[in-house]
Amino acid sequence: MTSFAGNWPERTAVALFCATLLFSAGVNGAAQSQPVAPALIQRLAGALATTTAHEGDRFDTTVWLTDMSARLRPWLESRDERLALLEKIHREAARAGLDRQLVLAVIDVESRFDREALSSAGARGLMQVMPFWKTEIGRREDNLFDPATNLRYGCTILAFYLEREDGDITRALARYNGSLGESWYPERVMARLDHHWWVE
Repeated sequence: MTSFAGNWPERTAVALFCATLLFSAGVNGAAQSQPVAPALIQRLAGALATTTAHEGDRFDTTVWLTDMSARLRPWLESRDERLALLEKIHREAARAGLDRQLVLAVIDVESRFDREALSSAGARGLMQVMPFWKTEIGRREDNLFDPATNLRYGCTILAFYLEREDGDITRALARYNGSLGESWYPERVMARLDHHWWVE
């Protein structure tokens, strides 16, 4: 797994100060009227500096990987590639405390599982993370096209918004997209979750 250890503490104070002055573009570049929360910058910096892996139930994980691999086949032909990506998704969703199917639905909508996806606004990778987050936490060297790195950013940010919205998935997804107050993005994600990724 990619190492996320970084030398960020000395830059945290500057990042937190800047965060109060800047306005968020959402994860994928849409305009948002809320300032970047210092608590989110701190959470993201801490998550990127952590290397501890989440250990879950191996049988449950294996069953999930097998099921999701079949569903992911339209986008990734190679079984090995599918399983490698799904293991990263499973790990990062668990680390952030997110539902793994929800993460799959977000990736489906954001990039259609293209690790090299690049939006017109500059959002990058699987979860379409904007590069300004790297600057905010002093990790300009991070490669957002690397699946493990991109998932760490995206899952941490989404989990923070879900917590901030007291579990309201619609509002959390809108914040993630930078379209708070609109419903089109959450509706797209939930449609993909219901129609393709949902597990009873």
